[in-house]
Amino acid sequence: MAKLSETLAGAVPSWGAKVAYGEKVVLNGADFVPVALVVFGFGAGEGSGETQEGTQVPAGHGEGSGGGGGGFSVPVGAYIGAPGGPRFHANPIPLLVVLTPVVTAIGFGLAAIIGASRLRSLR
Repeated sequence: MAKLSETLAGAVPSWGAKVAYGEKVVLNGADFVPVALVVFGFGAGEGSGETQEGTQVPAGHGEGSGGGGGGFSVPVGAYIGAPGGPRFHANPIPLLVVLTPVVTAIGFGLAAIIGASRLRSLR
């Protein structure tokens, strides 16, 4: 039997864009393709072993197994058919949620740079 982690890793490339782009739907005569930011991860563990006499762990045969995974999807917008071709229309609320950590990191970075430059100018 193949290892669980190898089986999952082998299946990921076949998912491709099917995960981030939804099925095309026609609404009010216009084509509508939902777009999402998709993040997922998985892990698996295996083990086996023998303990030696005289160790703190009792002598015996060891085995192990385990696995888990998770993910989330954030709807960031949709491609909507238009006379000039499909156009992307953003969903502003999830985009703000996704951008919040980026804006926070930039703010902390700028604060650190400004603080360091002030200390340098005082010397």
